[in-house]
Amino acid sequence: MLDKIIQYSLDHKLIVVIFSIAIIGFGSYSLLNIPIGAVPDITNNQVQIITTSRNLATEDVEKFITYPIELEMANLPEVKEIRSVSKFGLSVVTVVFNDKINTYLPRQLIAEKIKAAESKIPAGFGQPFMGPISTGLGEIYQYVIEVDDEFKDTYSLMDIRTIQDWVVKRQLSGIPGVVEVNTWGGHLKQYEIAINPEKLRSLNLTLSQTFSVLEKNNSIAGGGYIEKTNQTFFIRGEGLITSLDDIENIVIENREGFPIFIKDVAQVGYGKATRFGAITGNGEGEKVLGQVMMLKGANSKAVIDAVKLRIQQIAPSLPKGIRINPFLERSELIAKTTRTISENLILGFLIVIFVVVFLLGNLRSGLVVASVIPLCLLFALTLMYVFGVDANLMSLGAIDFGIIIDGAVIIVEYIAFKITAEQHQFIHQPQEEKQKYIDKITFRSASKMMHSAIFGQIIIVIVFIPILSLVGVEGKMFRPMALVFCFALVGAMLLCFTYVPVMASLFIKPNTSEKKGFSSRFIEVLQKQYESILSWALHQQKMILSFAFVLLAGAILVFSRMGGEFVPTLDEGDFVIQPLLKTGTTLTKTTEITTQIENILKNFPEVEQVVSRIGAAEVPTDPMSMEESDVIIKLKPKNEWTNAKSKDDLADKFKAALAVIPGVDIEFTQPIEMRFNELITGVRADLAIKIFGEDLDLLYQKALDIEKAIQDIEGAADITVEKIVGLPQMRVQYNRKKIAKYGLNIEELNNIIATGFAGKKAGMVFEGEKQFDLIVRFDQAHKQDIRDLKNATIQLPNQSQLPLSEFATITYAKGPAKISRDNTKRRIVIGVNIRNRDLESVVKDVQSKIESLVSLPSGYTIAYGGQFENLRTANSRLMIAVPIALVLIFIILYFAFGSIKEALLIYSAIPMSTVGGILFLYFRGLPFSVSAGVGFIALFGIAVLNGIVLIEEFKELKNKGVLDVYERIIKGTKNRLRPVLLTATAAALGFLPMAVSTSAGAEIQRPLATVVIGGLFSATLLTLILLPILYTLFERNQLKINFKAPIKTLALFLFFTLPSIGLSQVKEVSLAQAIRLATENNSGLKASAQRTELGKSLLGSAYGLNKLELFYNNDQNNIAPNGYPLEVWGINQSIEFPSIYGANKNVMKGKEQLLIDQYIIDKQSLIKEVTAAFYESLYWNKMLENFIPIDSLYASFVQLASIQFEVGESNYLDQLTLLSKKKDAEIRIKALKENINKSNAMLNYWVQADQEVVAHTTLFDKIVIQPLDTLNNPSLTYYSNAIKLAQKETTLQKQKLLPDLNFSFFQGNNNQIDNKSLNGVRVGLAFPLWFGSQKSKIEASKIEKQILESESDNLKMSLVTKYFRLLSDSKTYEAQLNYYESIGEKMAAETMFHAEKSFENGAISVLQYMQFLEHAKKITSDYLTALFLYNKTILEANYLIQ
Repeated sequence: MLDKIIQYSLDHKLIVVIFSIAIIGFGSYSLLNIPIGAVPDITNNQVQIITTSRNLATEDVEKFITYPIELEMANLPEVKEIRSVSKFGLSVVTVVFNDKINTYLPRQLIAEKIKAAESKIPAGFGQPFMGPISTGLGEIYQYVIEVDDEFKDTYSLMDIRTIQDWVVKRQLSGIPGVVEVNTWGGHLKQYEIAINPEKLRSLNLTLSQTFSVLEKNNSIAGGGYIEKTNQTFFIRGEGLITSLDDIENIVIENREGFPIFIKDVAQVGYGKATRFGAITGNGEGEKVLGQVMMLKGANSKAVIDAVKLRIQQIAPSLPKGIRINPFLERSELIAKTTRTISENLILGFLIVIFVVVFLLGNLRSGLVVASVIPLCLLFALTLMYVFGVDANLMSLGAIDFGIIIDGAVIIVEYIAFKITAEQHQFIHQPQEEKQKYIDKITFRSASKMMHSAIFGQIIIVIVFIPILSLVGVEGKMFRPMALVFCFALVGAMLLCFTYVPVMASLFIKPNTSEKKGFSSRFIEVLQKQYESILSWALHQQKMILSFAFVLLAGAILVFSRMGGEFVPTLDEGDFVIQPLLKTGTTLTKTTEITTQIENILKNFPEVEQVVSRIGAAEVPTDPMSMEESDVIIKLKPKNEWTNAKSKDDLADKFKAALAVIPGVDIEFTQPIEMRFNELITGVRADLAIKIFGEDLDLLYQKALDIEKAIQDIEGAADITVEKIVGLPQMRVQYNRKKIAKYGLNIEELNNIIATGFAGKKAGMVFEGEKQFDLIVRFDQAHKQDIRDLKNATIQLPNQSQLPLSEFATITYAKGPAKISRDNTKRRIVIGVNIRNRDLESVVKDVQSKIESLVSLPSGYTIAYGGQFENLRTANSRLMIAVPIALVLIFIILYFAFGSIKEALLIYSAIPMSTVGGILFLYFRGLPFSVSAGVGFIALFGIAVLNGIVLIEEFKELKNKGVLDVYERIIKGTKNRLRPVLLTATAAALGFLPMAVSTSAGAEIQRPLATVVIGGLFSATLLTLILLPILYTLFERNQLKINFKAPIKTLALFLFFTLPSIGLSQVKEVSLAQAIRLATENNSGLKASAQRTELGKSLLGSAYGLNKLELFYNNDQNNIAPNGYPLEVWGINQSIEFPSIYGANKNVMKGKEQLLIDQYIIDKQSLIKEVTAAFYESLYWNKMLENFIPIDSLYASFVQLASIQFEVGESNYLDQLTLLSKKKDAEIRIKALKENINKSNAMLNYWVQADQEVVAHTTLFDKIVIQPLDTLNNPSLTYYSNAIKLAQKETTLQKQKLLPDLNFSFFQGNNNQIDNKSLNGVRVGLAFPLWFGSQKSKIEASKIEKQILESESDNLKMSLVTKYFRLLSDSKTYEAQLNYYESIGEKMAAETMFHAEKSFENGAISVLQYMQFLEHAKKITSDYLTALFLYNKTILEANYLIQ
């Protein structure tokens, strides 16, 4: 197949040239249109639900807003995590979904749930809305509205805010790709009616009366139309307020012809809204900030360019003296990282070309190889554009041209060698004949080397498959790199059998000079030196092998102590300082402190601008309190720095300079890093130590203990404790008796507080298109301190007035400042940023300190999050990806060589390459990271290529008759030294610019490049020194591979306990003991648990491969070079598309989860049955205890009646009656005992203990009713996971539409003269052309999901209905119990007491006494029966499962 393509290319050179031009054209178009960014967007798939309620305290926000929203969101499908922040006036709930569902489906689901949540939030407490569709990279452009110095007195903060809201923001909002323009700072303009409460009081008016008048005097009306003289006149009543005069002249009340106006009781003017955020900048005081947020998935460079263009268009329309100052824009970082990428690619290109030309010793050959590089890059760009892969630091920054051109180098080097070797056969021929002969040489050479070239590139592509399987943050970061690398390698493979042979045949000329060039002489010198070293090594095999083993062990030891981090921090070029002030600090004080910080920082020559964001913005996607702020420091380029050499050094100087400000903790981070950390993990720090618990005060105290314990750990910088307590409050606690006494209600009092002190909206005032709120509140003089709150006037129904303090106790108090929750659990975070040390080692020290110094009460737990959480998940995935890569490499090598021995020889390059990678990381002071891990995966594929070259050469020499092992090694290594050095040097030096670069973004690439360079260095040494030694050992049978492990006989002794002689004892157990015994011994539950183990064990079947096929083929048309048909033997392995195995594993995990859910249901059912049997046994025992005294009395009275009858003191009828009642009592007792036996039998059936158990009969109390919990109901959980499984099944069925992969290796020969073994490799794809059946399966799985959803909804409704029905039944039984406990028990006791006394005094007969006694006992038995039925009903309600 490949031979035909090569021949076709050589015969149709023009088509190949057109194909190459097409690659250039499409690649150039893609380069101009592909989305360009700085780094991949690693934000998870999340939606923020924001609710603002300006007047609610923190705990009320949590109770009335956050909790109902969380409750609704908990049942959404594909939800990974729910986080929330509740603080004064604000609730932000973040719902994180699985990445496999798109951006808009979660928002659609949440929009439906928000409607349900709104119904549970009290009216007037706020309306939840979704945050913008943006990500951590969404804040692309931030600007400040500046005022020129000469106009400082012209514009107030309110004017600037109005310009931002109604001029700038409106024009920026229409840009494609802009999802939100957020406003921060300034004063939001309002029309304010500042009420003087004393004037209201003096005129006997109320605040609510004034508010009502304002509402009624600001409206419009339409009266239809009137037709007159062929014209229609439309009626419009204009009653809107248009000016301050209109407001002032509104009449509140008319008294005896004298109107009382608004202006008589209030000051009317322009006011400002209560604000929770501000902006300061460059030490100049408060400013107004605009924040442009980009739509998720948009082209950041294109959007930023559009925003800049619109800003230029807006500038002329701004009022005089107003200008827009952009202080933080993403395009600068994009430009820096793009420059880094360009520098690395260009330098890598030049280095690789130099190495190739130098080692090939032929300029024309070098240029042919060099021309492949831009074509591969343009081909990769084309596929990036087609498949929607963005161009950024990770996708383009890790391309190594040395690896990409490896195949081209091999082919061109051999073609040049053959053209020079055979030049005497065509050098004197005519040009046309000469070209034909060169084409033949090119065809033979390319065909011979093609399999080796393609095979090496296929290995690298296959090695990248595990990287493509990465998910989460590391998947989003490194999958683009793997995809682009594969795109470039696919392009290189296409060019190797089309473009490269054509260009080689056209441009490579034979070397006619007998004089050796510098390259040849250099290689000869290397060969001589290498030959002497190799000869010495072959005679010192044990020492070399021991040294290699020690080196490997040392590298493993170094690796174990190296430490780790998630991903190296990208230097964004800017700083963010987070000063942490005392909880409850006023906004005014915070602005003063940030202005002071800005003035200090502006003195540094490295600082260009400083802007501080305080509190929350208009759309509070980043919910900060008024004492929290982000001081954004825009730095100048590094070449202009004078005081510091690095950012860490500069941070230390900043911290030292800011130490003059008392009571301020400083935390350093970067804009994008801060936003990513917050959105992905919910915290801003590198390491988040989370304490979970209920009591906020206790949480805060334990957090302070941890802060103290870890403050001396090296590398743990900027340790901050989340401020969750200590918010100053004026607490109003109502006296309900006084309120009732005066005929008031709490709503009226709350309304006065809310309106008077916070302000209440009475309508809107329009200024053209502008809209401003009309707000009623007390004037500033009457809302200064707690006295004003106490003196707020309350008008009574009788028109008299009293202060608020008469109805409530008003005091100063401390309340929660913020309540953060993860998955509905309260938590506090201790944030730690890591400086000058790796993350993993710091975490280990932190964990050991906390374990030894901090103790937590029961119910309180610690978890670790932030970047450490990402590192932990990434390491667990790398533990899967790396072994898969290693296994794939070995399988490919085995298929290629058909020998485990030869495959292991080549495979030995991998551990030695690991040595170099680890040591180079260590010597450069770099910790292990996900970037380094990906580098190791890539390295493993590259490291084996040189071993393949040498082993192939050794095999060829052996087939040619070189039987002496040492002679074969010397000749083989001499022949292949140049290509080994060429490929290794080109690949290693191609990564050199990334390894040494100090440009923006180089931090992420540096570990990857370092690993590959170091690994190739040690792997090349292995290939040239250690591999020949191992080869001699294998060939001389000094080292044999024995796959049979010695079998040792295991003696297994079983001990049996003899059954005890005699009767088994009965054990009394409590309910808790019975439940414990049942859960331990019940066979049904054991079987259910074993089914979960079965599900877990079946997980391994998710990656099952098809059977390996061995085939033989004898085709008379398949002729060998000796003219005889080939007999072909081969193996074939087909695998499904790799993503199918992941999807299949997800399905298996889903099935395992269903088995776990079923186990939970079975366990709950068992507990319910044990409890029911236990209480039934208690009931019958208590009934027996109640009836036994009557039976005993009947026995004694029958004997007494017999004696009395004999002496004539009683008649026979009395005796018969007593005998009858005695028999009846005996039957009842027997029935009760039978019931006891049956209930005990049922109890033992469920418990299944080794010893018979009975219920302990001391207590027979009421079971406590539990509220219905539909969130954690086992059956509903089962259905929820079943729905998820159906979704996974749909995904799996869709994945099965992808093609299967097919790999074949075959070898052909015959038994004729001049027989040669010919090897071949076949790689194919199997496309499902008839996919109707598969589509039916997909549709069926979707329907299955819909069925499960319907059944789940039906079950939920059924559970709720059944619960309330049982609740109703329980109330009936509870009434009977209440009767007994209040009246019945006393009546029964009194009846028995008086009956006994009367009987003893002879006032009543035996039969009468027994009747009274039976009546008393019946009351007790009725009570027991009611209690039993009540417990049975409550038990049914508490354990509702289906």
